[in-house]
Amino acid sequence: MVYDYLLNNYKEAEPIFFSDITVSGITKSAINQQLKKLCNEGKLEKYEKGVYYLPSKTRLKSASGVNADMVARYKYVSRCGRIDGFYSGNTFANQIGISIQVPNKVEIVSNNMTAKVKEVAIGKRIFIVRKSVVPVNEENVHVLQMLDLLKNLDAYVDENYDAARDKFCRFIQTYNITKNDVDCYIRKFPIAVFKYYYELRLNDVFT
Repeated sequence: MVYDYLLNNYKEAEPIFFSDITVSGITKSAINQQLKKLCNEGKLEKYEKGVYYLPSKTRLKSASGVNADMVARYKYVSRCGRIDGFYSGNTFANQIGISIQVPNKVEIVSNNMTAKVKEVAIGKRIFIVRKSVVPVNEENVHVLQMLDLLKNLDAYVDENYDAARDKFCRFIQTYNITKNDVDCYIRKFPIAVFKYYYELRLNDVFT
C-alpha cells in the first residue's frame, strides 16, 4: 500500500520526505517499517535520514537518484507546487548576473527554518539557510528575493550600480513586480534596503 502511494505521488529520482508521507489507516511507525522493506527489495533508495527516492534506470541500467542541491530545493525552496523560500545572497546575485562569484555554500531563505540562520549539511554539501522575515508564497517570492538581496548589495556587485540597476530592472519586469508589492514588504527589511533601492533609482521603474 505504501509503495502504491509512492508510485502515485512521486516521480522517479524525486526526493521523498518521510514527514510528508501520509497513508490512511497506517501509522508512521508502520510506514517506516515498509520503507525499510522497500529499500531492502531495491524498490526504494534512502538518500539520508528521512529522505528517500524511487530509483530510475539510465540507458546503462545503472540506478540514478537525487543529489544534495535537489534535496535542498525540495526541502527549503519549493515542492509539490508550493513555494517555501528562495535562493539568496551570492547564489541569487550570481543567478541574476550582478556577480560572477560562484559561492561555495548555497544560500537560501525559507519558511521551513526556525533558527534565524543555520548551516545545514545535506549529503556532502553545506547550505546556509535563513528564516524568512515574512512567510514566502507564490505571490510575494520575487519581491522578497529582490529586497533581500538589496540588504548587502555592495557585497555582491562586481560592476557598477548602473549595471546592477539594469539587472534589477530586468528582474522586476520579468516577474511583473509592482510598486505596491515593494511598498507592502520593504518596511520588513533593514534600512539599508531603502538606501540601495533609492540609489539604484528602482522606484523610477514603476513610473
